[in-house]
Amino acid sequence: MGTMGITTRTARGWRMLAGWLLVAATCLCLALPAAATPLRLTPGDSSFPLAGAMAYWHDTNANATPEQAFARAQTGGFAPLPGGNPAFGFQTGAYWFHLSLENLQPEEPLWILVQEYALSDHLDLYLRYPDGRMEHSAGGDHVPFGDRFIRYRHPNFRLDLPAGQRVELLLRVQSESSMQVPLSLYTPKAFAELLRDAQFSNGLYYGIVLALLCYNLVLWLMLRDASYFWYLLHTVAFGLVLFALNGYGFEYLWPNSVWLADASIPLSICFALIGMQLFARSFLDLRTRWPVGDKVCLAVVAFFVLLGAASTWLPYSVATPIASRAVLLGVLWIIIATLVMLRRGYQPARLFLLAWSLFLAGTAAFTLLAFGVLPQNFWTQNGVQIGSALELLLLSLALGKRYASLREENVRLVQETNEKLERGLIDRTRELRTAMAQLGEANVKLLEYSRRDPLTGTYNRRYFHEAFTRLLEECGADGRTLGLLLLDLDHFKRINDRHGHQAGDACLVQTARSIEAIAHSYGGLVARFGGEEFVVLLPCNNAQEALQAAEGIRLRIQQNPVVHEGHSIHLSASIGLHTVAAGRGMGQEDVIRMADAALYRAKDDGRNCVRHSLASA
Repeated sequence: MGTMGITTRTARGWRMLAGWLLVAATCLCLALPAAATPLRLTPGDSSFPLAGAMAYWHDTNANATPEQAFARAQTGGFAPLPGGNPAFGFQTGAYWFHLSLENLQPEEPLWILVQEYALSDHLDLYLRYPDGRMEHSAGGDHVPFGDRFIRYRHPNFRLDLPAGQRVELLLRVQSESSMQVPLSLYTPKAFAELLRDAQFSNGLYYGIVLALLCYNLVLWLMLRDASYFWYLLHTVAFGLVLFALNGYGFEYLWPNSVWLADASIPLSICFALIGMQLFARSFLDLRTRWPVGDKVCLAVVAFFVLLGAASTWLPYSVATPIASRAVLLGVLWIIIATLVMLRRGYQPARLFLLAWSLFLAGTAAFTLLAFGVLPQNFWTQNGVQIGSALELLLLSLALGKRYASLREENVRLVQETNEKLERGLIDRTRELRTAMAQLGEANVKLLEYSRRDPLTGTYNRRYFHEAFTRLLEECGADGRTLGLLLLDLDHFKRINDRHGHQAGDACLVQTARSIEAIAHSYGGLVARFGGEEFVVLLPCNNAQEALQAAEGIRLRIQQNPVVHEGHSIHLSASIGLHTVAAGRGMGQEDVIRMADAALYRAKDDGRNCVRHSLASA
């Protein structure tokens, strides 16, 4: 009996021990899902999103080695992605991602690993094969673009996966940008199709942006409306933002510049926000309709200017989160200003509000994704592009509608004015005719005044140039000679210095009258050429007659002193003459040059004389 009791208790103890061992084994299996179950690349599939199969570990000190990370993965130190979401927001330290792969496609030994996020700084990929061999590859926008396996905007790596072998994949990511690690595995053919689809979708977006840019550029050049200019600035700036966010900036503009790879994001965001604010300020006419809002808008612009300048030296991890949050605040302020304008009855603000609301929704989704608040999907990943494309389209329509409303308002004002004119047409016909007559007289006087020198009353130099060709043609038709006199008062500066400028003005006026007294008898034209110089066009029968007229002008000036404030001022003039015979074609500049040469010869010969040009016609 005793022996049987002992045997029964012993059997019961072994059964309990076996049960506890089974529970412990089950827990151990649950604790090591990533290491125990590889992702099998089954035939028929050419692409595999890896988020659901990866495990991660946050190395807060960023000092772990690959060996330590592999060992940690084997002991269950990695955790599944929370909710399968590979976005963690802005974080410090390094993130390690672990995954075991088993290729069951013998015909596809080459695979391509793509991180579908362009802004990570450092990526280190480690592949460990069953024979213990380990391969390392580096990527990210702190590595020259030319070092990538395929020249593509997203970081990518080559994976050699022998069929039937289990290969461990370990990826280390360290970055000052948002920690987003959406990894996918592609066959070369599937990756080529991905490139084709991405080229189409991004080409469609940038094609829309370019079309709107060209369209509104033409409108701005035609209308010179400031709103179109600020719209162009906003479009270019935000296009640059997405060019950098999508990795095209690093691919095409700064493939070897680490500094620009980091600074381009906050700088382009600030540039875009400045364009947004100035466009909204102009479109809503805040300066006139809401002066307080206009000052707030300018203050916001000043803040973004300072932030843009600071982002050139602030760390990326500081400048970019501030700029990302500022996008939401900037767009929110534009919506507030638009609502105020709507309450004040500004109808063009309706479509404007819809455009910025869509943009705010897309930007909010992208920003919340960057901070790890929203999961990564098609809408959050492409929210900015979708929202901005709709926003740019609607803003272009809003500009057109605003222009149309302004035109309709002008038409309405014109119609109201016409109706008022028609109602008072009978009573005001006489006044209108009188006004038209007065207007005609005023136009004639204005035209005459525009031809005259205000001091001397003679024609001005501009009218002289207009009249020269006409008089030359008339003399040619009549077979007469046209004489051109250049007259300069001698020592005129002494008169101004001794008697004052008012006396000098009096001398110019009397000289003009003396010249006109002789020139008008020949049907000539007198003009002030500049300063104390006059030019005279004289239609004459021959050069001798022109020379006599010039001598008559000189004598009249000399013999008629100017009396000013009790002083008698004697004048003399040097005259250069050039004549153009009928049928002799000469350019105006040549004639003036010949007369000017004759004038200088008169001065060289002692002044107060007339000299004919040596090459007279």
